[in-house]
Amino acid sequence: MTLLVDPPVAALPPEAGLEALASLLRGRRVVVLTGAGCSTESGIPDYRGPETRHKVRNPIQHREFLQRPEVRARYWARSLLGWPRFTSARPNDAHFALAALETAGVTPGLITQNVDGLHHAAGSQRVLELHGALSRVRCLSCQAQEPRASVQARMLGLNPDFAHTVVELRPDGDAELPPEAVADFRVPACTRCGGTLKPDVVFFGDNVAAPLVHDAFALLEEGDALLVVGSSLTVYSGFRFVTRAAERHMPIGILNIGESRGDSLADVRVEARAGDVLPRLVASLTRA
Repeated sequence: MTLLVDPPVAALPPEAGLEALASLLRGRRVVVLTGAGCSTESGIPDYRGPETRHKVRNPIQHREFLQRPEVRARYWARSLLGWPRFTSARPNDAHFALAALETAGVTPGLITQNVDGLHHAAGSQRVLELHGALSRVRCLSCQAQEPRASVQARMLGLNPDFAHTVVELRPDGDAELPPEAVADFRVPACTRCGGTLKPDVVFFGDNVAAPLVHDAFALLEEGDALLVVGSSLTVYSGFRFVTRAAERHMPIGILNIGESRGDSLADVRVEARAGDVLPRLVASLTRA
């Protein structure tokens, strides 16, 4: 089915947007799709937000990570430095509000593009992590999993001088680091077979696992409406759920700072911080 592309829906300010979202979603089962903008208030930067879209970012590419040892060394060196700040992030008001929506039975679950685990930390139970989770590491040879925290300890043991480097945190949980700084970095191997380790996340150029995509579409089928929170929807892995919702004539609300790829498909579009709007939206939707 081909969707007709309409002009983008005008963004509403927080007060008017809150009322419009509540009217759109009230009495409906709301499936939620979240992106990096849901976690920026927890101190985790994004790629395309108003404060970061002007910066030149070079995210790790899937094929390069698999084929080039120096790329793996660069990733793990940057990850060693960024991990302490990334793992210290805590859920914000938006995460807790979405967990409350699930507890109240308003939403059957949520789909997230984030890899930070903050939805789980806030109490959400049914969370489909499209891009995986940085808390897990997988061996590419034997598929054994290892907690990211234990890999961190092994990396520190192999590279003790790196722990004192001051860096800027990146969206992927790693950090800014010049290439020359990783020339002698020692990368740990799988403790079971000696194979190559990779964070259990989807890098750029890789695909979301087909069973997970199937489960996410099945979750969408359980809803009567879709609420997008904090995503520009630039990446197709998230945008496809908006197009499917539009094909099913589901009401679509978008809460985001800045434009998104799905603006022409939205019924209501609100430009505001998720942590400012979602708690009040939850109160409105769950009020007896």
